[in-house]
Amino acid sequence: MSTPSGEQFRAALVREPGAGLAVGELPVVPLGEHEVRVRVLASGVCGADVALATTTDADARYPVVPGHEIAGVVEEIGPGVRGTAVGDRVAVGWFGGSCGYCDRCRRGDVVHCAQRRVPGRDYPGGWAQYVTVPADAVAHVPSGMDLPTAAPFGCAGVTVFNAIRRANLPAGGTVAVFGVGGLGHLAIQFAAALGHLTIAIARGTDRREQSLALGAHHYLDSTENRVAEDLNDLGGADLIVYTAAATAPAAELVRGLALYGQLVMVGVDGGTITVPVAQLVTNGQVLTGHLTGSPLDTEQAMAFALAHQIRPIVQTLPLAAAATAVEGLRAGTVRFRSVLLPWEEQ
Repeated sequence: MSTPSGEQFRAALVREPGAGLAVGELPVVPLGEHEVRVRVLASGVCGADVALATTTDADARYPVVPGHEIAGVVEEIGPGVRGTAVGDRVAVGWFGGSCGYCDRCRRGDVVHCAQRRVPGRDYPGGWAQYVTVPADAVAHVPSGMDLPTAAPFGCAGVTVFNAIRRANLPAGGTVAVFGVGGLGHLAIQFAAALGHLTIAIARGTDRREQSLALGAHHYLDSTENRVAEDLNDLGGADLIVYTAAATAPAAELVRGLALYGQLVMVGVDGGTITVPVAQLVTNGQVLTGHLTGSPLDTEQAMAFALAHQIRPIVQTLPLAAAATAVEGLRAGTVRFRSVLLPWEEQ
């Protein structure tokens, strides 16, 4: 089945600088070479979408359609597409395509391609009934996983999955997860399923029971101002997965690393971190960052999650509620993940 060019479809979009997010219509355009059209059945609302949904940037590509946690069914394929067929259940995440020929791509490091594209930023994203993406951006959703569950794996899921497994920890290592939100609640589940002693860290005590239910073995309240000491009392963290979008506490957390421990940043707020160089050198510790994953990584994250009953906690909303979802994220009232269902009516 194909979608005839010229037909209209609904999208949550920003028409011009400062106009705000609203639901409108866009025309279906012909597919280019190596492109795929996806009928979007679920699309996550990520913190990185907020800037697009509220943009006032005169240089943005209008209309702006946010959304980079996309899951749906392939409706149409363009010339030259291989490995993906009409009817396939697919996901598209923060990685939205690469050039395929630069040194990074040739080494298999497509997410660091200088020409890497991001849905919502470089072309209209997934807060819409349809999205057109490069074929190399597509990950296949495993049988047995529903699409609202699959959507967050293209960004939140694959990011924390890769951050943990690429730390190359020994079996039974200690992993601390700072921030129990959209990324953190998945990181807790992955760390526990990978066999690590898992420590959840968040502000206050209201996320304690939820964190323990997700698989954390310990919970630390960051407002008590002795988190580093508590980590050291537990033997120190071999890995701290920093998922919060507030950089300031990171420098203190470094003191809770074990010998050769790593702190990997996946939450970003534009801040800076100052740590004692002597501590890093003396203890062989590493402070680093991690960015998303390839479609193959996303498929592996979903397969692992399916095998170990790892699921994002989502609240589903119709497309018309996109602006409400953004406000909830900004206000901190959305605890884990909102997922838009573009074909569901208000």
